Amino acid sequence: MLKSKSFVKKTRRGGIVKVVREHYLRDDIWCGSEACSVCKQDQHTLEKSPASASDECNFPHYLLPDTNVVLSQVDILEDEIITNCIFLQTVQQEVKHRSLPAYKRIQGLTANPDKKFYVFSNEYHKETFIERLGGETANDYNDRVIRKATAWYSDHLQKSGDGAPKIVLLTNDRANKEKAKGEGILAYTVHEYVKSLSGKPFLMDRLAQLEKDEQRKDKMDKDIKTGRGKGILYPEHLTMPAIQKGIKEGKYKQGNFLASRENYREGYVSVSGEEKRFFIKGLANLNRAVLNDTVAVEILPKDKWTCPSSMVEVDDNVDPDAEGSLENEDDSKPSPLSSSAQPTCRVVGIIKRNWRQYCGTLEPPAMKGGNRHLFRSAERLIPKIRIETRQAESLLAHRIIVAIDSWPRSSRYPIGHFVKNLGAIGDKDTENEVLLLEHDVPHGPFSETVLSFLPQMPWEIKGEDLKVRTDLRHLDVCSVDPPGCTDIDDALHCRDLENGNYEVGVHIADVSHFIQPGNALDLEAADRGTTVYLTDKRIDMVPDLLSSNLCSLRGGEERFAFSVIWEITKEAKILKTDFMKSVIKSRATLTYEEAQLRIDDKSQTNAIATSLRGLLALSKVLKKARMDNGALVLASPEIRFNIDSETHDPIDVQEKIARETNSMVEEFMLLANSSVAKKILEDFTKSSLLRRHPVPPPGQYEIAIKAALARGFKLEIDSGLTLSKSLDQAVMEENPLFNMLLRMLTTRCMTTAVYFSSGMVNEEDYFHFGLASPIYTHFTSPIRRYADLMVHRMLAVAIGYSDVYPELLNKEKMQEICENLNYRHKMAQHAGRSSVELHTHIFFRNRITVENGYILFVRKNALQVFIPKYGFEGTLFLKEKGKDSIFTYNEQEPSQSSGNVKFRLFDKVVVQISTETSNLQHERLKLELVEPKVPGFSVTATPTSDRKADGAPAAKRSKPNEET
Repeated sequence: MLKSKSFVKKTRRGGIVKVVREHYLRDDIWCGSEACSVCKQDQHTLEKSPASASDECNFPHYLLPDTNVVLSQVDILEDEIITNCIFLQTVQQEVKHRSLPAYKRIQGLTANPDKKFYVFSNEYHKETFIERLGGETANDYNDRVIRKATAWYSDHLQKSGDGAPKIVLLTNDRANKEKAKGEGILAYTVHEYVKSLSGKPFLMDRLAQLEKDEQRKDKMDKDIKTGRGKGILYPEHLTMPAIQKGIKEGKYKQGNFLASRENYREGYVSVSGEEKRFFIKGLANLNRAVLNDTVAVEILPKDKWTCPSSMVEVDDNVDPDAEGSLENEDDSKPSPLSSSAQPTCRVVGIIKRNWRQYCGTLEPPAMKGGNRHLFRSAERLIPKIRIETRQAESLLAHRIIVAIDSWPRSSRYPIGHFVKNLGAIGDKDTENEVLLLEHDVPHGPFSETVLSFLPQMPWEIKGEDLKVRTDLRHLDVCSVDPPGCTDIDDALHCRDLENGNYEVGVHIADVSHFIQPGNALDLEAADRGTTVYLTDKRIDMVPDLLSSNLCSLRGGEERFAFSVIWEITKEAKILKTDFMKSVIKSRATLTYEEAQLRIDDKSQTNAIATSLRGLLALSKVLKKARMDNGALVLASPEIRFNIDSETHDPIDVQEKIARETNSMVEEFMLLANSSVAKKILEDFTKSSLLRRHPVPPPGQYEIAIKAALARGFKLEIDSGLTLSKSLDQAVMEENPLFNMLLRMLTTRCMTTAVYFSSGMVNEEDYFHFGLASPIYTHFTSPIRRYADLMVHRMLAVAIGYSDVYPELLNKEKMQEICENLNYRHKMAQHAGRSSVELHTHIFFRNRITVENGYILFVRKNALQVFIPKYGFEGTLFLKEKGKDSIFTYNEQEPSQSSGNVKFRLFDKVVVQISTETSNLQHERLKLELVEPKVPGFSVTATPTSDRKADGAPAAKRSKPNEET
C-alpha cells in the first residue's frame, strides 16, 4: 500500500518545485509475540506467557512505554525485573531526536536477548499508521499514534485466544492516560506500576523525580523572593523564543558553563569568539546552571563587574531541605581592585542541559529517619543533588550513581534519583570504576562481534604481503619506551650513507592493516578514541591481540610497519623524505634508561649503539632549531608509583626522570608527525585530520604574568619565541624550582590542542603554538590513538598504496570524528590524573610524611601548596570555619602574614601530609604547616610510628609561647 504527500517549495534561486514524498505501508510487519497465531514469523522476541511481578497487573502482559517514560525513566527499564517490552518506532525516533544518550541505552536494551524488548515499526504497518490532523500539535499526534498502536496490539493478540498477554501502556502524561482509558486501553503511570512491584521495593528509589511532581510535593509559595523568609526562589529561566530573540538582538550571549574549582558560588561562561571567559558570582546569578550546560547569559553593567573571591569555599551543608538566601555577603560586592574586575554576567536561561549520571556518595543525614538525602558527586564541580531513598543506611559507606531529573526554582539543589550501588568506599576496584564512569571512559570487554574481526591465529607474514611492501628487515631497528610497555607503537633506525649524510627512519605499527574501515572493530576503536592509562591498569582502544601482540613492534619479531625515512645532513637538514608500507624486524626493545646506558657506554660499538648515538646527536640539533623557532618547554608534574605485585597498592612514589633518550624519541616523533601532515594535506586539502594548538589570548596569561612579577620577572607574551626566552631567563639561584613552578603556571594558561578537519578551519589557524609548527598531525601512535589510525589511512591513499573511500573525503564527517577524539582525549587525561590522585590517597592512607612544598597560590583563607616529590597540589587552610584567623591577607601582593612570618608565591614551606579520615565519605589529604613556625598554628612533625590506631595523625600544635 502506498501513500503519498505532495507540496511545493521555493528554491534558493526563486524557482518553484513540486516535492512528492511516498510512504509505503505493509501488512507483513509481525508483532514479535510467541503467543500470536496470526503473524507468520519465524522468530519471536516476546514470551508466550510472561510472568508478572506486578500486584496491580497480576496477569501475563507486555509493557508499552510512551516517549516521555523512555526519556525520563530509562533507569527503571534497565532493571532486570522489567522484561517483555514493546518499543514503537515512533517512540524510538522521538527519543533519538531528543536524547542521543537515552537512545543508545535503548539500543542496548533491545540488543539484549534476556530483556525480551521488541521494536515494532508502527509507522510502516497499514493497521497502525495514522496521519496528522490539521492543527494537531506534534505531542498530541505522537500520543494518538502510541494509543493507536497499543489498541491494535491488544486487539491483534486477542485473536490468538483469551490467554494471550494484555498490553499495558506506561505513561506519565495524565491527559494521555485518561484518553487511553477512555478508549479501553490499560494504562498506568510509571510510579503506579513500579509501586505495584512489591518484590522490588527499592526500585522506587530509581524513579526520576520530575519537576512537576516536586513542585506539587513542596507546595511552595510562588511569591517568595530570594533571601526573604524561609523559602528559596531562583530567578525564572527565559523561554527559548525569548532567548533566541535576545541573542539575535545582541542582548544575550550563548556559551558553555564551567563551575569554579575554588568556590561553589562562582563560575564562568565560555562564549565562542570571545577572548576571555565571562565571570559569574552568586548562586542566584548561576541560576541552576550545571557543568557543561549550554546557557544564555546577560552581561552586567560595568559598575557591577567583580572578580573571583580569594576564599576557597565548599558547600558543607548536609540538610536536603535547607532553605535560606541564595546570596552571600560577598556576592554583590564589586571588586575592591578595579583592575581585577572581570566582565561579569548572569544566567538568564538554559539552552541545552548536558546532565549525565554522576558517581559519588550520600552525605551523612542531618537527622535520622528521613527519606530525603543529599548526594555529593565525585566531580566536585557538580552541585549536591537531592534524592529520596529508603536504603540510605546501607548506602552511606558506598559509592553510588545518581541521575539529575530536574531543578525547580524552589529547590536549593537539583532533584535526582538513585541509580546503582557501585561498591564500598575505599575499595580500589570500586574507586577505579568510579573514575572510569565519571570520565565516560568505555571500559567494558570487547564484544564477540568486535573480536570476530581479529585475524585468526597463528598469524604470519605471507609472500603476497612482501610483494606490496618494502622489506626493511635488514635494518638495525630498535624501540625505546617506558619500562613495562607492551603496546610498542614506534621504532627507529639511523645509519651512515656513503655521501656523508644519515638515513633516519621512524617505523610505526601498521594497525590499519588489521582494522578495516567501517567494521565493528573499527567502530569500537573510533568510539573509544584512545587508550586510557591508569596507574595500575590500561584500558585498550583495540583488543589485546593487536595492542600487545600483532601490532606491537616487539624485539626479534617480524611486524608490519608504516615507515617514514629521511636523508638528513649532520646539521639536521632534510634532503629527502620517503613514505612506505614496510616489514621490519626490531633488533631490541629498550627502555629509556637502557638506551641511555648503551649510548653512554663507549665500549659498545655495535649497530644499535651506533644508531642510537647518531639519533641522539641529530635530535639535539632538531630540538635547538625548534626552540629557536619559538617552541615552548612547558612543565607538569609527572610521578611514577611502584606497585605491590600482590596487593597492587602503591608502596613508593618517585618522580619520573627525563633522560636525553626521552627527548631523542620525542624529536623524531615530532618530525614524523610534521612530515606526514604535509604529505596528507597535498591529497586531502579539505579533509585532512590535523592537530592545532590555538595561540592563547593575552588575557589568559594573567595568572602567570602576576606570579612572575611577584618575583621581579616579566613574561613577554607577544609570541611563542618571546615567551620562551622570558621563561628561560626567569631563574632564581636561591630557589632552583622557581623556573619549573613558573612553567607549570604558564602551562595552565595555554589553550588545549585539538584535532580538526582541514576544510573546517582557515589555513592560518593550522598553527601549533606549543611546537611552533605551521602544520602538525598525529601519526606515530596508532595502537593507542584512533586519530593516528585515520592518518595512516590517508597516508596510504596519498602514496598510492590504498584506494580512497568516501569518509576520507567528507570534511564534515572528519570533523565529527575529530570532535569525538577531542572529547575522548580530554577525558582520558582527566581519568589518568584522577588515577594518580586515587593512588596518592592510598599511598598516604597509613602514613604521615613531612615534605618540602612550594606555594603556588595565596588565597584569602588558604595556601595552595605544590609537593614536588609526590607531584600533587594540596590546600593548606589558614582559618577554621567559625574561628578568627591569625593571618592577615594582602590581596594586592598577594601574601598572608602572621607576626614576622609572611607567605608569598613560590615560597618554600615544610608541611606534614596525612589522610583526613574523620569523614569516610570524603577522605582527603590533609596538609599542616611545620615550617616556618607560626605560634598557635604550626604543628610539630610526627613520625609515622606515632600514628594513632584509628588512622588519625597525632600531630601537636605549637603553643603560642614556644620558641619560633
